[in-house]
Amino acid sequence: MTKMRSHYSGNLSVAELGQTVSLCGWVHRRRDHGGVIFVDLRDREGTVQVVCDPDIPAMFSTAETLRNEFCVRIEGLVRRRPEGTENTTLKSGQIEILCKAVQVLNPSVTPPFQLDDENLSETTRLTHRVLDLRRPQMQKNMMLRYKVAMTIRRFLDGNGFIDVETPMLTKSTPEGARDYLVPSRVNAGMFFALPQSPQLFKQLLMVAGFDKYYQITKCFRDEDLRADRQPEFTQVDIETSFMDEQEIRDLFEGMIREVFQQTIGVELSDPFPVMQYKDAMFLYGSDKPDLRINMQFTELTDVMKTVDFKVFSGAANMEGGRVVGLCVPNGAEISRSEIDAYTTFVAIYGAKGLAWIKVNDAAKGREGLQSPIVKNLNDEAIAEILKRTGAKNGDLIFFGADKAKVVNDAIGGLRLKIGHSDFGKRSGLMTEGWRPLWVIDFPMFEFDEEGDRWVACHHPFTSPQDGHEDWLESNAGACIAKAYDMVLNGWELGGGSVRIHREEVQSKVFRALKIDEEEAQAKFGFLLDALKYGAPPHGGLAFGLDRIVTMMAGAESIRDVIAFPKTQRAQCLLTHAPSPVDEKQLRELHIRQRATEIK
Repeated sequence: MTKMRSHYSGNLSVAELGQTVSLCGWVHRRRDHGGVIFVDLRDREGTVQVVCDPDIPAMFSTAETLRNEFCVRIEGLVRRRPEGTENTTLKSGQIEILCKAVQVLNPSVTPPFQLDDENLSETTRLTHRVLDLRRPQMQKNMMLRYKVAMTIRRFLDGNGFIDVETPMLTKSTPEGARDYLVPSRVNAGMFFALPQSPQLFKQLLMVAGFDKYYQITKCFRDEDLRADRQPEFTQVDIETSFMDEQEIRDLFEGMIREVFQQTIGVELSDPFPVMQYKDAMFLYGSDKPDLRINMQFTELTDVMKTVDFKVFSGAANMEGGRVVGLCVPNGAEISRSEIDAYTTFVAIYGAKGLAWIKVNDAAKGREGLQSPIVKNLNDEAIAEILKRTGAKNGDLIFFGADKAKVVNDAIGGLRLKIGHSDFGKRSGLMTEGWRPLWVIDFPMFEFDEEGDRWVACHHPFTSPQDGHEDWLESNAGACIAKAYDMVLNGWELGGGSVRIHREEVQSKVFRALKIDEEEAQAKFGFLLDALKYGAPPHGGLAFGLDRIVTMMAGAESIRDVIAFPKTQRAQCLLTHAPSPVDEKQLRELHIRQRATEIK
């Protein structure tokens, strides 16, 4: 009995010459060349050219009816393409199929767009996602995602990790973003939460003795969305006991190196460079610096304390203030209109303006500079600016002056924008390639001025550095965490920490966060109780699978590597979710909607 399909179209090559094959797929394109019909047959592995000659009337008659996206089965002979007609971009490009029989498995109405149209709006693509997923690039993206996940699984299995599922319906706990809540029908007035991460459960698994756990799992966060965020996303979640921070980082650095090598043939550096958080913020204003961009901050806070220019001196003398310079080599090419556009850009981050100096002739000092602010700076400050930035003739220096967070965000964002611009690439400010990095030694806490309290930088289960546990209640701002992020080309691929495994230290952290004993017991009592039963030292990390695949695929958004994603308004245009539910369902869930709440 003949198989319905003997080969995938895109996998055929000269190795199958002379064989009769049976193929199934979709008509990607049909061309009638004066009595001979050519069909490009597409499946998930690619396309192959099928030649339909009129010497088999029944087959040819069916071939004449074919249109784009018809689902068909074809039987034919594999033969070489005529010399000069080969397609070197396809694996099947040296051969074609001489069709012997064609069967329409299912015709198709006219698609709403051509699958090879590269100018489709995202709304059109997501509304017709099933057809969008047929496009070759989307097929490649999804196959890459599968290969990445399988490489991760093989690596972890080979290193003794076991896959353990954790609950999707769990308890609402504060972990940074809003929870998605699920009302309970059988427990009136009670709610489950969808997990923001399996953090607490994987710690409990360590206490339970499963000392190497992993899971490729969905996580949920009800937050404002961007290109690299989704309300539901996939996390490679990993935890291990009896390994210190260095051992954990070494192991999973090796995993990511293997994933890149085996899936896209990229050799990442060995070892990854390591940078302390404080140095990343000092040099780049970011805890995930893109090292491909060859520009760094120049610290000028001390220089500006006594200048007459109040914008600079005010920030320099402000508690928590900062003044930095960003020297752009050959930046004198940047026009005034572009500078104005950059000024508008930094305002997004709260910057009140963007001061600048063009260096026409550094040797002339003040006289060799072009800027509206030079007149407000003394000669000593100007000389120090030029010395520290190393500015040369033709360079442009941008300045940030404000609270440190505003400066870091604004000038850090400006650095990325210039580096990724056509000017940045043309001027060599942006180096292509893959630049991984570990950022370590994060602060345990950051101060929330609005709430007048310390909040955890990562999460409240992160262990302080040895000896810093004594400062948790007396000097929380000085505490450094055993936390680490893996960064690649300005994206955080994953992050984690060594966890707190002693109940008394965890309780100190809660007190530092102004979580009293009653609240801690109500929200985390199950964890605190578990830590009392000989909890082992443990730690781990989580990688964003969507982000990893997005970078590998060179996609613009993680929506391009997720089969059925949500829009930036957290909506599914394909299924029209979220959607209203009927009154009966709401009554069963003990929920009543107010008319004023329905938009």
